[in-house]
Amino acid sequence: MSQIIPRRYSSSLETLSVMETTTRDFHHPYNPYDIQIELMNAIYDCIVKGKVGIFESPTGTGKSLSLICSSLTWLRGAQDDALNNQATAEVDEGEPSWVAEHAQKEKRSAVIEQKSKVEARLRQIRAKELQQKQHYENGEPKTKRMRPDESSQTLERDDEAQFELDEYNSDDECMKVKATSHLPADRGLSSTSLQLMQKLGLASKLSAETEELLPTDELKVFYCSRTHSQLTQFIQEVRRVDLPPSSWMTEHENGLPNDPDRRSVVKHVPLGSRKNLCINSKVSKLDSTPAMNERCLELQQPDTPKDKKCPFVPNKENETLVNEFRDHALAKVRDIEDLGSLGKKLGICPYYASRALIKPSEIVTLPYPLLLQKSAREALNLSLKGHVVIIDEAHNLMDTISNIHSASVTQAQLKRCRAQLGVYLQRFRNKLKGKNRIYVAQMIRLVDSVSGSLDRIALEDISIDGIVDVSSLMAGKGVDQINLYKLMHYLQESKLARKVDGYINYAEGQNSRAETKAGTTSHALKMPVLTHVQSFFQTLTNPAAEGRFFYEKDENKDLALRYMLLDPTHQFKEIVEDARAVILAGGTMSPMDDYVRHLFAYIDPAQIQTFSCGHIIPKENLIALPVVRGPGGVEFNFTYDKRNSLAVIEALGNCLIQLSDSIPDGLVVFFPSYAYLDHLVFRWQSKNPSTGINSLWDRLMQRKPVFRESKTTTGADDVLNQYSQAIAAGSGGLLLAVIGGKMSEGINFSDALGRGVVVVGLPFPNIQSAQWKAKVEYVEKSVTERGGSREEGKALAREFYENACMRAVNQSIGRAIRHRGDYASILLLDGRYKTPRIEGKLPGWIKQGMPKGSEHSDFRDIIGRVRLFFESKENSLTSKR
Repeated sequence: MSQIIPRRYSSSLETLSVMETTTRDFHHPYNPYDIQIELMNAIYDCIVKGKVGIFESPTGTGKSLSLICSSLTWLRGAQDDALNNQATAEVDEGEPSWVAEHAQKEKRSAVIEQKSKVEARLRQIRAKELQQKQHYENGEPKTKRMRPDESSQTLERDDEAQFELDEYNSDDECMKVKATSHLPADRGLSSTSLQLMQKLGLASKLSAETEELLPTDELKVFYCSRTHSQLTQFIQEVRRVDLPPSSWMTEHENGLPNDPDRRSVVKHVPLGSRKNLCINSKVSKLDSTPAMNERCLELQQPDTPKDKKCPFVPNKENETLVNEFRDHALAKVRDIEDLGSLGKKLGICPYYASRALIKPSEIVTLPYPLLLQKSAREALNLSLKGHVVIIDEAHNLMDTISNIHSASVTQAQLKRCRAQLGVYLQRFRNKLKGKNRIYVAQMIRLVDSVSGSLDRIALEDISIDGIVDVSSLMAGKGVDQINLYKLMHYLQESKLARKVDGYINYAEGQNSRAETKAGTTSHALKMPVLTHVQSFFQTLTNPAAEGRFFYEKDENKDLALRYMLLDPTHQFKEIVEDARAVILAGGTMSPMDDYVRHLFAYIDPAQIQTFSCGHIIPKENLIALPVVRGPGGVEFNFTYDKRNSLAVIEALGNCLIQLSDSIPDGLVVFFPSYAYLDHLVFRWQSKNPSTGINSLWDRLMQRKPVFRESKTTTGADDVLNQYSQAIAAGSGGLLLAVIGGKMSEGINFSDALGRGVVVVGLPFPNIQSAQWKAKVEYVEKSVTERGGSREEGKALAREFYENACMRAVNQSIGRAIRHRGDYASILLLDGRYKTPRIEGKLPGWIKQGMPKGSEHSDFRDIIGRVRLFFESKENSLTSKR
């Protein structure tokens, strides 16, 4: 068992008693390690005390199961407490105690009876699915239902009237939108969808029988991660946990015949986007999420003929199917694909019908955008009040929040948008009246103003990026008279973007048919972009203190305008204030200071709990070495002004050659950037023709087959497959990758795939870029605004900059050790890794693998330590055979 790193709590957090730690049963499906018990106790304690917790548990230590077991154990106890509170009846003062006790007993019995009916219903469904699995999965349902592939609806209509704007007379736009001026994550989760859900079966009055079985809003755990594949893995872990029956269930069914299915099945709902859940082929076949959202909403518009509407959307006529979908979905722990299949079998839209599962569920799994954006939560009717929120893979949470609420638009998109508005205005000019005419004209002026601002930037011979003052974007003629809040509200309510986009598609279709008949072709207007431009313009209404606008030039000097959210605090604050407890978890959360200072600065430090978990591997399974000097005593200092030295480049090549000789199987080397990797490879491939000596690249290839990560994401899987095949064939492999690239996150280099992980230098972001200048300036300013000195602001900005670098490093080195029996060597090539500031930002389990005095070792000593490490592992494996 590896050395256990002490828990790192805030000073106010009392230490768990030994009795609590050893006696609490978390119903773990396996025999948990000591560090897993510590982690589960820490999470449980954080939830009980209603704190914000930041938890670091290296990959391979069973983090997901620890999160599940600790949170569900708390949930079961909390549900029992809630039942007792719910059953407490108000008694008039002076009434005898036996009257109060009888009233409370009667109320408790009524609540338990209702819960028992629900459980009995779900038990019947499980039994039916078990007995008739083949029939249910492959056979025809008993009632005739329309299947997704039978739908033949289309939105094509031959008249242009559908693209005319309805009369618009609202005068209170400003009041309605000021509170919701941030970008929507998914245009499908709009006010239109929300109103639709209120009208449909999910909000309609249910039958008396169904309503009787509906439970109240259960206490629940919201589990959020980056991708649906990570959520699916989490759901698989949930299925492993076998919780005992709730106390009320045991109490109610005491004395009944023993039933093996009388167990506590966790009620779970996975939430997703239309991309994951849509079963209408007319929508799901579209290649972009915005296009799917728009088409779905088009199929639900009031002016769409009934026979052309989507037949799978819940309504009063098919609310029985919604209830059947809900019950079948809750009867088992299902993932997002199961939910889609269930919707297809029942002929009901799982995207909308899954909303009916939220209230009775105990665990809700959902991707980042659905939780982190207020507009998405409102559209889903998600209330976090009193519930537990767990955010996994939270190492990039602040960047994720910023990215979700950031937006960009290119000059080409603005020009295309202006052309499409012009075509629409020309066609419908005589039919635009009143405020429609005013607001369409305002939209055109705004597009012209922003586009003109970029035109002026393009004429200047300046750097590739820079900050744009919002006033320059609004400098066009008459733009200063535009009320942006009213204009944004008009665009949302009038559906101008949908009307224009629809007309452009219609006009292009008409032109294409005419040209086909005439045997000619012309350059039609390209893809409609008004929807995208409208979303970007929404950022113009955001508070100026929260973000900045930038321009960026690509390789062709084409311009793009980007809004970047600098302060994620406001966007996350409502989640923290509503939830009972918030857990941030990840394999590499170090350094944790940024979360405390820049995400939770408004929270009392006593309410923040941090925990860094040790690794489950024995300490002899890891060796971590800082490499201060390379072959020949060349100092490894990969700062920007020294890393291109010919001596450093040659020493690095020779270092990798010797490491390839000393480390068996797979060796993964991470570089700070693609540009630097390209430069190194170019230098290594060069050789002096007069000497006839093989180049460094040739010598590397002689040791192991060399594979190189491509900057394009399309080829990453091919490179990884080739690398894996070479190792499986016994020839080993050397993989050259980039920190921050695809190989540095989400890829498991377990066992032979990663016997060695090397990090070259430190990947500091470009401090000269406009965006990083703005970030640093914002951090400094936030410190002084809170009463700190300018020196303190500069120090904290430097810390923020270093932490961004080290989070990326920690993610990369975490790729190696993936399970208890794994072993690997980690080498950090740069003298700065032995400075206290940088070493202190490494995860604890890495620091414990560093031999004392290793910073004073020359390169021969380093190679000797590495060889001795792998010889000992080989001898150990041989003795076991």
